Amino acid sequence: MGDSAGNAVPGRDYVGVGVGGIILNDAGQVLLARRGPMARNRVGQWENPGGALGIGEEFDDAIVREIREELGIDVRVEGLLRIVNHIIPADAQHWVSPTLVCRFSGQQDTPRILEPDKCSEIGWFDLEALPEPLAEISAADLGYLNRYRREGRSLQPAE
Repeated sequence: MGDSAGNAVPGRDYVGVGVGGIILNDAGQVLLARRGPMARNRVGQWENPGGALGIGEEFDDAIVREIREELGIDVRVEGLLRIVNHIIPADAQHWVSPTLVCRFSGQQDTPRILEPDKCSEIGWFDLEALPEPLAEISAADLGYLNRYRREGRSLQPAE
């Protein structure tokens, strides 16, 4: 297996470790990104931003980095929502990813697409009016977030 240079590929040759981020603004909307034509998986689906964890990187640092790289904005991590065992049979991939809830204050730059091959569109959406097709994991994450809010539950620390 591996890539064309014979290197092992995370998520394919071994279980990859990633991070995902639910980005909320002060109006309670969520920022979602549509997977572009060169995305690693789930092309064309809307999802929460995220990516691979670097060696020695903390989860909260990784999601802040990924969001800055993909969308050009800074966020504050509010806490850990859940850990996802993300198995994608159609793409022969397996990832384990914590989902972190992040806050965008709107006082920084406006979100913009910085990796157009990986992301073709972004937008703010009300939690009751999410776009389709929505990636299965992102739909489940947002469902968990809604349930936590209804039940008055607190997020876990991200550290």
